[in-house]
Amino acid sequence: MIIDLSSLWLTIKLALIVTALLLFLATPFALWLAHTKSRLKPLLEAVIALPLVLPPTVLGFYLLIAFNPNAAFGKTWMKITGDTLAFSFEGLVIASLIYSLPFMVQPIQSSFESLGRKPYETALSLGAKPLDAFLTVIFPLSFRGFLTACVLTFAHTIGEFGVVLMVGGNIPQETKVISIAIYEHVETLEYAQAHILSGILLLMSFLILLSVYAYNKRYRINVG
Repeated sequence: MIIDLSSLWLTIKLALIVTALLLFLATPFALWLAHTKSRLKPLLEAVIALPLVLPPTVLGFYLLIAFNPNAAFGKTWMKITGDTLAFSFEGLVIASLIYSLPFMVQPIQSSFESLGRKPYETALSLGAKPLDAFLTVIFPLSFRGFLTACVLTFAHTIGEFGVVLMVGGNIPQETKVISIAIYEHVETLEYAQAHILSGILLLMSFLILLSVYAYNKRYRINVG
């Protein structure tokens, strides 16, 4: 029995790219949400949290419409790149960025809110530049929030099904991620292959979570 692991590598690639991009994009947004007094804050928080309650197929359906070359976003993308977003790896990345957004923003925002503005303002008063104050003071003190956000985002991206199926379809080595591959094996009654891929995913997810919990336990001991 030969097991095609290309879907696993594609899934890991997708999860790493999405986690890295969201870490870069969500951090300043989470910082703003943590300290802003704008009346728009509840509205923006609700929009960010939508993927938590919205059925993945609904989100995938509207993204598929937006990715259509006849739609404004899809047409603009096609003019810039020459390729369509629907049923492409790039489309999976954009869809996953939106679908996993709350898993990155919320833990970081909560960490910033718990920390408050005092450490940042103290660093500025001692002559540190804003970026330096963030990197040397705020980031280390909020590291557990960043770690939680990255792990949740990575794990959530790996487990995506409805959104990636709607947006990417089932193209080998292009959009066929591991959740789609498992579903395909089950649908064709290839339970042995489904067991192996599911087992790999289960073990990988367990080891990731175990590492995070072990780190948090050691962190509490060291702090205590």
